[in-house]
Amino acid sequence: MNQTTTIQSTSLHFREGASDKIYQAFVEPKGDGYIVTFAYGRRGSTLNTGTKTEAPLPLATAIRVFEKLVASKVAKGYKPDGEAAKPYQQTGNEGIDSGIRCQLLNAVDASELSRLLTGRTHCLQEKHDGRRLMVRKQGDTITGINRRGLVVAIPDAIREAVEHIPFDVLIDGEAVGDTLHAFDLLEVKGNDFSHRRYIDRFAGLIMTIPPNLPALRWVSTSVDPNDKVEIYEELRATNCEGVVFKEVDAPYSPGRPNSGGPQLKFKFVESASFIVTGHNARRSVVLGLFDGNELVGAGNVTIPPNHAVPAVSEIVECQYLYCFRESGSIYQPVYLGKRCDIPAADCTTDQLKYKAEAAA
Repeated sequence: MNQTTTIQSTSLHFREGASDKIYQAFVEPKGDGYIVTFAYGRRGSTLNTGTKTEAPLPLATAIRVFEKLVASKVAKGYKPDGEAAKPYQQTGNEGIDSGIRCQLLNAVDASELSRLLTGRTHCLQEKHDGRRLMVRKQGDTITGINRRGLVVAIPDAIREAVEHIPFDVLIDGEAVGDTLHAFDLLEVKGNDFSHRRYIDRFAGLIMTIPPNLPALRWVSTSVDPNDKVEIYEELRATNCEGVVFKEVDAPYSPGRPNSGGPQLKFKFVESASFIVTGHNARRSVVLGLFDGNELVGAGNVTIPPNHAVPAVSEIVECQYLYCFRESGSIYQPVYLGKRCDIPAADCTTDQLKYKAEAAA
């Protein structure tokens, strides 16, 4: 199998207040010339990727493009990490519909926690703060698939880890930086596992993933009620994003149920995806959500200086404390970044957590 040879690379970072972003740039051979590629985003998240050059260039020209790109980022406050980074492997099929759909989770109310924690019908896992990523291995071909079913580039570290699996597989997980936290196994050697019980699929996943691969790990999973309560309290105390409950006897069902379902999430920190509907002064944008078929306002959020101001109609992720039921606006919003993997149709008011009403 041919491997991408990186001619030159750099990894930069920008840290200011709550912002912690990385930017990577690479000169790589392609055809009879060389291209300049890049990857960027929040540290700990799956990076956005792209190509700076439309067509292969002579090496000297590509290096000049690379150096100009790096200089522009340094001028904006980025600093070198001091070591080269591994590039994202791109296949040329990015954006194509894979035909595969992942199973999506519904949020569960706090009133359901006791039942889920103390019973044995559901297992508990940490909800990792990354991007959904399915990885399919078919012979020498390894494909990344996002939550919308589109083919996406994946970090070489994850690709190289999956190459250690000696047979064809389809794995579902959450990518955090250069690590895939795997939680489901859907295909093995061309056989469909999706109809099997979740606990059996997860057992197969543990046996499938080779040990000692930092870029590919199965997520810690607990069924015993005492363990679940202890882990829940530990995750909450350490400011993790939340937990996931999965029905141990349930098959894999692509899509999201209208309500409930065999896979549920409970988030310790509130966040939601919004549509940018307008621009304000001083790097602030207007947020909107669908309430049925109507697009309604959800407040404003300020864009930090190390983020580009998103365009109208782009999808963005924001953290917030709660939403005011009267106005529909979120309180204490924090901009997290763009979400290219979320369709506008999913940006609905159903995502919101509202401020509790005072007792009469």
